[in-house]
Amino acid sequence: MKQFMDSNFLLETSTAQDLFHNHAAKMPIIDYHCHLIPEMVANDHQFRSITELWLGGDHYKWRAMRTNGVDEKYCTGKDTSDWEKFEKWAETVPYTFRNPLYHWTHLELKTAFGIDKLLSPKTAREIFDECNEKLKQPEFTARGLMRHYHVETVCTTDDPVDDLRYHKQTIESGFEIRMIPAWRPDKAMNIDKPEYADYVNKLGEVAGVTINTFKDMMDALQKRHDFFHANGSRLSDHGIEEFYDEPYTDSQIETIFEKAMRRQALSEFEVRQYKHCFLKLCAEMDYDSNWTQQYHYGAIRDNNTVMHDRLGVDCGFDSIGEFTTAKAMAHFLDELNTEGKLTRTILYTLNPCANEVIATMLGNFQDGSCPGKIQFGSGWWFNDQLDGMTRQMDALSVLGLLSRFVGMLTDSRSFLSYPRHEYFRRLLCNLLGNDVEKGLLPDDKENLYRMVEDISYYNAKNYFNF
Repeated sequence: MKQFMDSNFLLETSTAQDLFHNHAAKMPIIDYHCHLIPEMVANDHQFRSITELWLGGDHYKWRAMRTNGVDEKYCTGKDTSDWEKFEKWAETVPYTFRNPLYHWTHLELKTAFGIDKLLSPKTAREIFDECNEKLKQPEFTARGLMRHYHVETVCTTDDPVDDLRYHKQTIESGFEIRMIPAWRPDKAMNIDKPEYADYVNKLGEVAGVTINTFKDMMDALQKRHDFFHANGSRLSDHGIEEFYDEPYTDSQIETIFEKAMRRQALSEFEVRQYKHCFLKLCAEMDYDSNWTQQYHYGAIRDNNTVMHDRLGVDCGFDSIGEFTTAKAMAHFLDELNTEGKLTRTILYTLNPCANEVIATMLGNFQDGSCPGKIQFGSGWWFNDQLDGMTRQMDALSVLGLLSRFVGMLTDSRSFLSYPRHEYFRRLLCNLLGNDVEKGLLPDDKENLYRMVEDISYYNAKNYFNF
């Protein structure tokens, strides 16, 4: 029987073990999409307890706790202690067998705190106290944890109205790890949300633009885009349910915008027209600034208006729905490509049945300007686990060039999520190692070592020009 989470965890062959321990594990981390709170980095936040560090804002753990019958007060409540919340999480962990949380939990305990014990009600108090003692040490602050995990660059996710003060503060402090803002203009896109008009007015104030028309709003966004660029941003990110393909005219978009600012109801078609136009203009901004654009699609968000954490579900397109979405995606990318405005692009899907669609789509728009210009993003959100990441790499391998893949990201606000890069790298090395052992790949160490190091680190560094 193999020991749980030993040094060769997930590495089934000697080739995989060599690839990981001697190559992948040594590579720095470029976390090009995360949700870290910039203020915590700027102020080198000292965590009061493992509960704050581990459970604060972690919707994955909250969902598991609720599913296990834990009352909401132990998830997001304000009147329960850190110990009470941690105890409820410890009670839940033994029920997470075969859920990625079980692996993540113990990988984080091991790599951050050197704790090999399994978390359960029996070990909860001991682990809670040991972690809290270590968190008092300077190497366990926000910056200390980033150094511990050999992080080189992180890209946070920031709204256009953000003043980026904490990014500036971090640079001025001389912190050696780069924290770069990434542009996330979803609030300006979501014209169907009740808070849209208020957001547009705030955008105008921040940009110093009086917004009366849609063109005014895009002028304001361009100013903020320029501001982000001046502060180091080179990536955008869009969270969309699907791609949009509805035709529109400039006058129609202006009318739709005016209705929204008067808080009048819009038809579904008008919303889709607006989002199509908005995404296209944002993509043109990114091209003109030589940025990389990211599209996370397939999530239906904000399903539960009572809960305060980020919630979402797979859109669950059937074959017809996915075909329609794929056509809209193709038309959107082709529209930009035809105009010579298609910049480097990363496509992520929450729906694994779309893996082959996206992996195929990449080849339609590669133009030889750079390796892997159009990327299939790593398994995202509920897919960033053993099966999801493996399926994504399998699809990319068959239909594209896995060797040019820019690799993993945390997509997390936690400073303990960096082991997800290790998890990914172990899976990558295992995938390649198994192929070598089966005779499906040659034992060409030079190319295997290069491939693993590139996917773990160098591809992202070169792709983003970091």
